[in-house]
Amino acid sequence: MSFKNLQTNIPFEVVIVEDGSTETSEHIVRNYDTFLSILYLKKNNSGPGDSRNYGMQKASGNYFIVLDSDVVLPSDYLNNVDDFLKANYVDCFGGPDEADKSFTNIQKAINFVMTSFLTTGGIRGRKKAVKKFEPRSFNMGISKKAFEATKGFGKIHPGEDPDLAIRIKNAGFKTCLIPNAYVYHKRRISWSKFYQQVHKFGMVRVILNNWHPETSSPVFWFPSFFTFSFFVALLLLLFQVYFPVLLFVFYFLLIGFLATLKTKSIYIGFLSIRAAIIQFFGYGLGFLKSTYYLRLLRKEPKEAFPKLFFK
Repeated sequence: MSFKNLQTNIPFEVVIVEDGSTETSEHIVRNYDTFLSILYLKKNNSGPGDSRNYGMQKASGNYFIVLDSDVVLPSDYLNNVDDFLKANYVDCFGGPDEADKSFTNIQKAINFVMTSFLTTGGIRGRKKAVKKFEPRSFNMGISKKAFEATKGFGKIHPGEDPDLAIRIKNAGFKTCLIPNAYVYHKRRISWSKFYQQVHKFGMVRVILNNWHPETSSPVFWFPSFFTFSFFVALLLLLFQVYFPVLLFVFYFLLIGFLATLKTKSIYIGFLSIRAAIIQFFGYGLGFLKSTYYLRLLRKEPKEAFPKLFFK
């Protein structure tokens, strides 16, 4: 995580947790401790959720903001959060993410499909979703009271952030999206890593639905249905049935067109089409795989997918 000319008079502490890294960051941290209040902690590797819990246990504040290591904070971020919480206090909030001009073309394309209404319903973008919003830990605020009541993040990864957000709401606390508390989120740097990420998202969603049945929704089946329909459309070409494929072509061209308008780059528009295909196929296949093992074979999540859990 880095600051981009951060401008604020709000007192804050930066908590950095070294989670079993083989190369220490201490010498880098010490370059900033003369003008930032930094708490630098080292511990054995136990996953991002447990390490964030450790940091919040050691922090001196009463409200924690959790950020990913690939996040850049805009200069007015803390002011925007503070203004919102003073007027509309909640014990847990999330914020949107955007692509900075310094990001690679792949990162900009991935950012578009992860925030566009056409691909995710806009729930990671600037859409207001105060009542049913599940904050994500790349940009997430948690009060000390909510953290202590829920014991923080669980051992699963990914998925530890929506799991915590659901448990926070179930404990009677309010969550919301702060539309102007956005961050610049770099996300993945290659197509293969992006596929691995969304594939795990699909797998984890079935686990979360099992843990929290009240959150289940037919919407989560859409990427799987999309993937299945795409292959059916290709199969129909053998019988000279072209309309289904034309629908997909129109949909992908629309994604490319809107991405081009937003980024002012035709090239990023084409990359966004590729990113959308990877997103749907990765998530959809991961969701189907998890459904097969957990719903049909009745396996326990830790037994079926041990690599998604930390001890």
